Parts: sequence; structure tokens; C-alpha cells
Amino acid sequence: MPNSIAILDFGSQYAQLIARRVREAQVYCELFPWDTPAGAVLAIRPQGFILSGGPASVYAAGAPTLPPYVLESGLPVLGLCYGMQLLAYNLDGQVDPAPEREYGLATVKTLEPNPLLPDGAFPAWMSHGDRITRLPQGFAIIARSDNSPFAAMADLQRRYYGLQFHPEVKHTPDGPAMLRSFVIEICGCRPDWTPASIIEQSVERIRAQVGEERVLAAVSGGVDSSVAAALVHRAVGDQLVSVFVDTGLLRQGEPEQVVKTFHQQMGSELVAVEAAGEFFAALQGVTDPEQKRKIVGEKFIRIFEREARKLGTLRFLAQGTIYPDVVESAAPDRGKAAKIKSHHNVGGLPEDMQLTLVEPLRYLFKDEVRAVGEALGLPESMVWRQPFPGPGLTVRVLGEATPERVARLRAADAIFTGELSTAGLLGKDAGTSQAFAVLLPVRSVGVMGDERTYQETCAIRAVVTEDFMTADWARIPYDVLARVANRIVNEVHGINRVVYDITSKPPATIEWE
Repeated sequence: MPNSIAILDFGSQYAQLIARRVREAQVYCELFPWDTPAGAVLAIRPQGFILSGGPASVYAAGAPTLPPYVLESGLPVLGLCYGMQLLAYNLDGQVDPAPEREYGLATVKTLEPNPLLPDGAFPAWMSHGDRITRLPQGFAIIARSDNSPFAAMADLQRRYYGLQFHPEVKHTPDGPAMLRSFVIEICGCRPDWTPASIIEQSVERIRAQVGEERVLAAVSGGVDSSVAAALVHRAVGDQLVSVFVDTGLLRQGEPEQVVKTFHQQMGSELVAVEAAGEFFAALQGVTDPEQKRKIVGEKFIRIFEREARKLGTLRFLAQGTIYPDVVESAAPDRGKAAKIKSHHNVGGLPEDMQLTLVEPLRYLFKDEVRAVGEALGLPESMVWRQPFPGPGLTVRVLGEATPERVARLRAADAIFTGELSTAGLLGKDAGTSQAFAVLLPVRSVGVMGDERTYQETCAIRAVVTEDFMTADWARIPYDVLARVANRIVNEVHGINRVVYDITSKPPATIEWE
């Protein structure tokens, strides 16, 4: 992939945000663990490197090191936080523990004109306990803060840059412009990573992978699986056959809506499989969320394998895995981030799976997937459908997912999302990115009709986000929340208490399990 940037991840929880910001500049990038073999990184033919932050100290035993090929390449390098210190350390600079750790917002002042930073002072997000105490030869200080004498450094001749702060986070308002300047002005990349180019490249890869063979597409009606199926259909046409599995774990009215919409909009063969009994039997007695995800993942694959045998000889399975799925599951091929949870289509796949995966969206963020869906001509109702976890309501019913508890949650969820839609708070331009209900295995005392009740608790959650890697809770008006709570308690048998989740991501995830 020429005209790209290689990002080396040294363990930063912000590494994926660096990739997001580079993609926002319409430049393709890939994120690699720092110890990825040189051949794999250089295979994308990068025009520059970005070194992420990380939790280690560069001088500590066993700390991640800078691969030799980075400096040997002669390409521009931008080091961020740990990446800056690592760059300095490898060029004979000095890095020591800072007298005072610096975490949070700081004011950084540009000292010398340069192609990376804005003139004057600007806010930036700091998060470090070490600092550079001696610059490498050839470098100049280009910015400082009160606690960071070397807040930014540059060797303009070799096109080496280092920032002690994090330009990728929203707390550094000028950060996206800095990263854009690096990848376009300094590295010379063309801003050609657009939905049209994504589609073109995806179609080429799909055709190269599957050739003349038929492909089975796993569809759920969600944006990810729908866009993946549409891309495969664009690539191979009638070679595609889509399979929709009704797990019994979907939201109210979804099985019928998925089949109807798919037939009307996609124009490809669709096989609908009723499998609610199989899923509930497999989940009986299971309460651990990781186990639930893996059970659902394996059950999906076994059904797809069974349908593939019915349809003839099919080797390929297309599914809508996207980048946040890969990151949170700590997939072995990208990133050094800690495992957050197994996604059913990544960490939940059985080792003896008989089908070969086709995943055209694997390294796209949610907003990129939606842009591709719109460019493919998919309807707005499909592209902007509420995100929904692949394991379905089983991971929104905390504890055992019995048919009765799933039905209870389904009804509460329909009330919540319906009221938000009526109030104009849910949809493409409504501000709320995702909203859903969660059923808790927590009972509390209530009073209904002068009688004591002891029933379950429903938590409702609504978030605002661009990429689903970070999110904030939505500020829903009190009157809407009151109406939702009143309806759920009065209309859904078995729930007598409703609470609203006001936790951001991080520290929480968007889903509860």
C-alpha cells in the first residue's frame, strides 16, 4: 500500500486514536506492534513513521526498543511521548525521570517556526513521568511547557520530530492539524484515502482472495455486516449468498425487518435460518460474559458451516469485523493493547473452523464503514442503524440469558429507543450515537398498587461518539428520561427500577459485557 504511514505501537492506549486522526486526514495508515518483523511493516511502503506513547521508561530493562529499520529508512519520523523519548534515546540524547510527573492539560508555547506546530501558545494533553534532559545532536527545542522544557523537538534536516504531549486526543485541539501537517506536508502523502478508494481497493482484494468461488456472507442487518456483504456483492456479484441467523437474541421486530430490507436493498440471495432454540439451549446456565460471547461465536460458525454444506462447496465466509472489534479482542495481528473483551467474530471463533474468513472492513473504524455504505448506495436506515453487538441481547442481559429475561429486556429496549426517536434524539443527525437498555441481575423492593414488589433493575445507556473507541454519555432531557422510566416500570412485567448510566468510555466500555 504506497502513500501510507506506519504507526508503531509501544503499548499506548491512545495508539488507535493516532490511526483515527491520520485517517481523518484522508491518509491510509496501519498500526503495528513495535516488534513486528521489518518486512511486514515495510510491505505497506510507508512514507513516514509515527511512534506511539507507552507505559515503559526507555532506559528500563526490557523496555520496547526502536527497530533499526525506522532510522535506516531515511523517512520522516514523529515520536509521541514515549515515542519521542525513544527517538532521543536512540540518537544519543538523555532521558531521565522527571522531578514532577505531568498528567493532564498543559499550555505549550512554540519557540521556533516549524512545519508541525502552530505559532504561539496552545493547550495540549500531557501524560508522562520521564522527560528528555539532553537533546540529540542536530535537534532543536521547538516548544516548551512549564513542566516540560523540551515539549517538542525537531531535526528539520532529517525530518525527525518529537512531541512530549498527545496530539491524537481531543484535549489537544490543534492535534489533528499537527498530524495532518506531518503526514501530508512533511511525509508528502496524498490525501486520497476516501470512500471511493476504499471500495476500489476492497473489491480488488476480495476478487484476488476468492477468485471464482462462491462466498457465504453472515448478515445481521447491522451496518457492519450489511456493508461487508455489499462490498463482497460489488466484487463477486452472484457468487455471493447471504445467510441471516435469527438467534432469538435480536431486538423487537428485527428479524422481519432484516429480511425485508435485505431483499429490497441488497439484491442478492438470502437464506434465513431460525435458530433461537439452539442458542438458548447452548446458553442455558451460563452467566460469564466471555463464555457467552464464545458460545455465540462458535454457534454462529457451526450454523454457517452447516448452511455452507447445504449450499454446496463453500470455503469463504464474509463477516463485518471492524477495527474496534479487533482492538478490544487483542487480535494477534495488530496492536499491543490489552484485551478488553472477546468479540464473537474475533476472539470467539473456534480454532477448528472450516471456513476461510473474508473481512473487508477489518481495519476500518465505524464512521469509515458508514461512509463506505453511503458511497455504495445503501439506504440511510441501514447505514445509520443503531449499533448492536453480534452476540445480541445475551450480553445486555447480565447473568443467564433465558428466553423470559431476553423478552423482558427486548420490551424495555423498544420503549427506550422508541421514546428517543420520538423526541428527535436518535438518528444520523440527532446527536446520540447509540442507545440501549441493559437488564441487571439485581432485584430491589418496589411498590405497585399498594403491594410490595421485588423485581429486576433495568439500566439505560445512551452515548455520543464519532469512532466508538471513545464515547461520552448523552445528556438526555430529564422529561424524556422520566417518560422512559415510567413506561418501562408500568409496561414491562418484572422490572420495577430504572437507572441511567452516565459513565464515559474510558473508563467503561459502551456495552456492559
